[in-house]
Amino acid sequence: MYFFIYLYDMQQELKSQLTKQHIVNEAFTLFYEHGFKSTSINDVMKAAKMTKGAFYHHYKSKQQLGIEVIELKVQKRVYDGMILPLKQQGNAMEILESTFLNRLKSFPFYDKQHGCPMNNLINEIGNYEASYQLALKHIVEKWKSALVLLIKRGQDENIIKKDVSGEAIAIYLISAFEGIRGLRKLYNDDYILDQYIKGLSLYLHQLKV
Repeated sequence: MYFFIYLYDMQQELKSQLTKQHIVNEAFTLFYEHGFKSTSINDVMKAAKMTKGAFYHHYKSKQQLGIEVIELKVQKRVYDGMILPLKQQGNAMEILESTFLNRLKSFPFYDKQHGCPMNNLINEIGNYEASYQLALKHIVEKWKSALVLLIKRGQDENIIKKDVSGEAIAIYLISAFEGIRGLRKLYNDDYILDQYIKGLSLYLHQLKV
């Protein structure tokens, strides 16, 4: 008897997790395309083809949903695209170049048109609620830490100049990358992106021993 109760509870938990994942996925897309503040709970649940009652069964508020979108969707995108590549073995400078330059070149038009999801949220709600600020800052700090470690490795291997600050380089690279993602939204072509890539290539070249 207890086994069947346990099995039922597990099935319900799995169903709940899948439902929340579906809501988070739809919310992320709407926040990305239309903005966090412009997207209502009704908009999210309409896109998810679910009732508003179902939302409040899983979430207390839009704020709670926003935190989950940041932690489950935005953080994963940054980790997979910009942090994980920094952890691979090989020439530290080549890893920096390929991570930042190739990542920009690989974005489809949809991503170029809408910018960086994290940067969009930072600009829109980064100072709106402390919980959003902390969740977004956590992603940036993890990204920065991975960069500092890679730069230190490059310096130890005499690939990157030793008289430069790893933290300063990391903050500059993150800021420049996020900035161009935002500026690109203003243009109908990739000219500004191409010029940025040329400038970034020159900057990285100056860091080489």
